[in-house]
Amino acid sequence: MTNAAWAQLGLLALIWGGSFLSVRVALDEVGPMWIVAHRAVWAAAVLWPVVLLRRLPLPRGLRIWAVLIVMGALNNVIPFGLLAWGQQHVETGLIAILNASTAIFGVLFAAIFFADERLSARKALGVGLGFSGVVWVIGPAALSGFDPGALGQVAAIGATVSYALASVWARKKMGALPPLTSAAGMTTGAALLIVPLACLAEGAPALDLAPATIGALAYVSVGSTALAYIIYYRVIAIAGSGNVLLVTLMVAPVAILLGVAVLDETLPARAYAGFALLACGLVVLDGRLLRRRRARGASPAPRF
Repeated sequence: MTNAAWAQLGLLALIWGGSFLSVRVALDEVGPMWIVAHRAVWAAAVLWPVVLLRRLPLPRGLRIWAVLIVMGALNNVIPFGLLAWGQQHVETGLIAILNASTAIFGVLFAAIFFADERLSARKALGVGLGFSGVVWVIGPAALSGFDPGALGQVAAIGATVSYALASVWARKKMGALPPLTSAAGMTTGAALLIVPLACLAEGAPALDLAPATIGALAYVSVGSTALAYIIYYRVIAIAGSGNVLLVTLMVAPVAILLGVAVLDETLPARAYAGFALLACGLVVLDGRLLRRRRARGASPAPRF
């Protein structure tokens, strides 16, 4: 990758890593469903002007809007909601580590739904390492009872499953719609779904919010949703979708450091051991490190 691509990938990791802290701050005054509603509404409000200024094709017809609404549910409403709910009971760093398993479930679901995505020996090893990491992070105590902490971790895993299903749905149904148009459409679909649900479940939105809460909502809506989508698709365009997998490894450390520095969080040793296993799984899935080692082994010996 070029230096510019690495810089944007790092920026994306910082933005997404900060989203966990912002959600935790907002939860002091705003319910999980209204946090998701803010993310969807304000992200759509930012993305549509970008789509119009770039004169990108617009979604037309009931079919494509139905596809976008389902995409909004799978990629925004369900995972954002589960992660926000989980953060009420689990440390932000732990939620971020579990969220890193998104790529593991993505590979597994792709192998299930698509004939050209078979689970090779390398991918199977990566998935196995990743799942081992998740088990280490959650710990055996979670199996003895479903307290709020255990349920919060299960919610985080549910969010990663929803992200993986969103990837399958996008490949099957989205067609040739430009990525930013898709992002604007799915956040609009998410807003159409979540705002009525938030009103029913959590009442009318609170208006007398503290400045810190307003800032957290602005960050998570405009920064880690709208701006992150723009950067995400730009990185894919200049570096390829395979390189975006690397951001999964970079987000969790950012979230952990922010949780420690700002919220005084402490994570159990098993969380770091689990993340190490999960990171190994992602490296194996990426495959580049293994290919480089093979290339070095096959290169001719130097002559002096």
